[in-house]
Amino acid sequence: MEHLLNGRFGRVIISSYSYSPLKYGSKSSFRRGICSMWGGRALDRSRPLLKSQYQQQRREYGILVLRALRGVLKIRYLLLGGAVGGGVTLQKKYQDWKDGLPDMKWLDDVMPDNERWQEWRGSLIQLRDNVKDNIQIDPRLKAMTELKYREFRNWFDQRLDDAIAAADQSNNQLPPAVNGAFTRLSEFVERLYSDTKKEIAEKSLVHARPFMQDNNNRKESQARLDALQDEVIQTQIKYQRELERLERENKELRKQNLLLKQGRKPPTRQVKRSLIDMYSEVLDELADYDTSAYNLSDQLPRVVVVGDQSSGKTSVLEMVAQARIFPRGAGEMMTRAPVKVTLSEGPYHIAQFRDSNREFDLTKESDLAELRREIELRMRNSVRGGKTVSNEVISMTVKGPGIQRMVLVDLPGIISTVTTDMAADTREAIKTMTQAYMNNPNAIILCIQDGSVDAERSNVTNLVSQCDPSGKRTIFVLTKVDMAEENLADPNRIRKILQGKLFPMKALGYFAVVTGRGRKDDSIQTIKDYEENFFRNSKLFKEGRVMSAQVTTRNLSLAVADCFWKMVRETVEQQADAFKAMRFNLETEWKNNFPRLREQDRDELFERARTEILDEVVNLSQVSPRKWEDTLMDKLWEKVSGHVFEKIYLPAAQSGSHGTFNTTVDIKLKQWTDNGLPAKSVQSGWETLQTEFHHFMSKAAQAPGHDNIFDQLKEAVVTEAMKRHSWEDKASDVLRVIQLNILEDRTVTDKREWDSAVRFLESSVRDKLKHTEAILRDMFGPSTRERWMYWQYLTEEQSKRNAVKSEIDKILYADDKHPPLLSYDELTTIRKNIQHNNVDVDADFIREVWHQVYRQHFLKQSLVRAYDCRKSFYLYHQGAETECSDVVLFHRIQQMMKVTSNALRQQIMNREARRLDKEIKDVLDDYSQDNEKKEKLLTGRRVTLAEELKRVRQIQDKLEEFIQALNKEK
Repeated sequence: MEHLLNGRFGRVIISSYSYSPLKYGSKSSFRRGICSMWGGRALDRSRPLLKSQYQQQRREYGILVLRALRGVLKIRYLLLGGAVGGGVTLQKKYQDWKDGLPDMKWLDDVMPDNERWQEWRGSLIQLRDNVKDNIQIDPRLKAMTELKYREFRNWFDQRLDDAIAAADQSNNQLPPAVNGAFTRLSEFVERLYSDTKKEIAEKSLVHARPFMQDNNNRKESQARLDALQDEVIQTQIKYQRELERLERENKELRKQNLLLKQGRKPPTRQVKRSLIDMYSEVLDELADYDTSAYNLSDQLPRVVVVGDQSSGKTSVLEMVAQARIFPRGAGEMMTRAPVKVTLSEGPYHIAQFRDSNREFDLTKESDLAELRREIELRMRNSVRGGKTVSNEVISMTVKGPGIQRMVLVDLPGIISTVTTDMAADTREAIKTMTQAYMNNPNAIILCIQDGSVDAERSNVTNLVSQCDPSGKRTIFVLTKVDMAEENLADPNRIRKILQGKLFPMKALGYFAVVTGRGRKDDSIQTIKDYEENFFRNSKLFKEGRVMSAQVTTRNLSLAVADCFWKMVRETVEQQADAFKAMRFNLETEWKNNFPRLREQDRDELFERARTEILDEVVNLSQVSPRKWEDTLMDKLWEKVSGHVFEKIYLPAAQSGSHGTFNTTVDIKLKQWTDNGLPAKSVQSGWETLQTEFHHFMSKAAQAPGHDNIFDQLKEAVVTEAMKRHSWEDKASDVLRVIQLNILEDRTVTDKREWDSAVRFLESSVRDKLKHTEAILRDMFGPSTRERWMYWQYLTEEQSKRNAVKSEIDKILYADDKHPPLLSYDELTTIRKNIQHNNVDVDADFIREVWHQVYRQHFLKQSLVRAYDCRKSFYLYHQGAETECSDVVLFHRIQQMMKVTSNALRQQIMNREARRLDKEIKDVLDDYSQDNEKKEKLLTGRRVTLAEELKRVRQIQDKLEEFIQALNKEK
């Protein structure tokens, strides 16, 4: 027990007991027990106890422990008794609820038991079997159903085939009538099929009723019925699939029809390109690629059509293309630029420019006329700067049935004389252009010679013999043979020409053609018929001067195509290897010079620069309103401080009267607000916006990882956007009203505003005083100390000013409130006094010195007054007259600047920043379409190397793709 009392456990029990309710004893006795234990009669181990005292304490603690145990046991009995009593009560409530339920024994008489239920179910199953076995189908019904089914199937198949054929012939341009036909067809088929099924079912039921009692052939009839039903189901599934497919096609055709109505081109599937189209794309890529490592002389094969002017070369090309596609003129130069024509076979006879999606139907005369006008227009647009011919290539494609695949380039005709309507260098320009195309070692030269003129007048044959002396890639064509046969006295000359014995040039083959009768309106078929009829009846054949394989444009086309593709197969792989080596060299240079940078051409770099510039515009919205207003106030004060001092403050303060000061200030503030203040405020806001934007730009330029390749482009874009931007016109009118209301208020409401105005006055006067002292330092030269210490000297002008200044200082010392102007007597006195020192100056010189010296003197007095006005607010508030009118003036100006800055800040954040963002986007859009701008603003070897590498990869990829297709065709 002693251990229990002295330990912690004993204390816990006693503490628990102290919070339990007492049954025996009063509240005071409980408190006495606690106090006796913890307050005054606790065990004290520091001194010994008497035996009687020790026994008395043990009895008291024992009583307390027994009381605590009794309380705990009482709580247990209470809990156990409550639980038992609650359970008995719950059982009683449940029994009362159960006794209150209604009696459900009556259901036993209504619901059958399990045995009767199974008996009833069996009778139903037997009834179903009896009915099923007694049904029999009449054979006439089956025959009728099968006949109906076959008729329906044949009709539907025929209508479906017609619809599909109509859709295939629409060529992606479905008229509304076809869409309606598809819709009506689908609806009609579904309705007919549904009606047929219903009719079969009804007739089956009608014919089956008389035979339901007949059990002789029920199994056979049942089998036939099941087979017929299965066939109907399979047919239904089949035609349902067909209907779903037809509906999907109908929806797609409707979509294309809507696109056509809206003027949009429907999306087309990727069609496999022909071999000649792929080759033409390679040539187009090479046409724009001309560097020191690769020039026009190394390009892939093409057929170059050259000849004297009006020799018939364009007519030859038209016969090969089987269409009159070029503009024609009587003796006038019509071909002013190279025209590259890619010929290929196709189902429709059409022509199309490389940079256009429009297709010209060459079977229609109207489309032919528009095509000729378009070619002529492009030729004239390509000629600039007073030139007659141009090097700009016009690329087009001609497709049609029976056309030989090749690429031809029609060049301007070679001339002998330059007429007055041509540029002076036209002859040399044509000659240089022709030689450049013919000097390509892989070019097939189609040399056109007019057979109706003397051979001695030919210019083209000598030029061809210089470019291809061995004739390994030249094909000679003699045109206008009909006129030659009629006009020439010696037909043997034609034989010599076609045998290569007349002209000093060699060729792979010699051909004679007739390209028309001199009539512009003749069709290609008419010319072909005329050409065949001529050679059939010509003396050249009858006398054996010309071989049959050397005549007609058809034979010429076949020969040129064979020669063309033979040279293509021989050279294309060499070109691919050359570009592969060039690509390897460029990639090696990039890795050595820019190992950690990604290859980006000008377009990609421009998009990166666009993103960075627009990000800087977004940063404008992150500037806090407080910073905007502080910056605007500084900029506005910088703009108006000169006017405030020179036009308002100094004239009013130097008047010498308090009333005059306020009157002068009010008048000048009103004039200032009506005239220049709003415009200056708007200018301040615009310059602040520019300053903040340039601040973000410069901050981004100093950030780690900045790419300085964009700096020139960014600066140009921002500068151009700033030039285009203009502040809203109504902003000045709004500011004028606000500023006028603020400046008319002379009231300074509290001491805080008064102190702020005093500080603003002092800082402004100090700044102006520093500026004035700097001007005086320049006027009067170095001080005495500077002259002695640094060996500096005064100029003669500065010596005179110092002499005048000494006299002025005497006047101001005598009268510190001197008016701002010198009187005539004072001017005379100053001149006479300095003349004693051999200094002679005029009155204007004295006034100039006086102006700056007096300004310094006045500003110092203003600082003194401002210091005295720090404690004058209460006098001002009580209406007493003070010399602090300048403080009120600067308070009015300060309040005006605060309100103006707030209005400008709202204008910038709500309107001007977004308008500047839009203008920057417009400039970026303009620059993105201007390649010259991008080349000028994005410069350096990094850019040019990436551009060249991109082009080389494109050309190599197209070459390899073409080589793969060429090998497959072999």
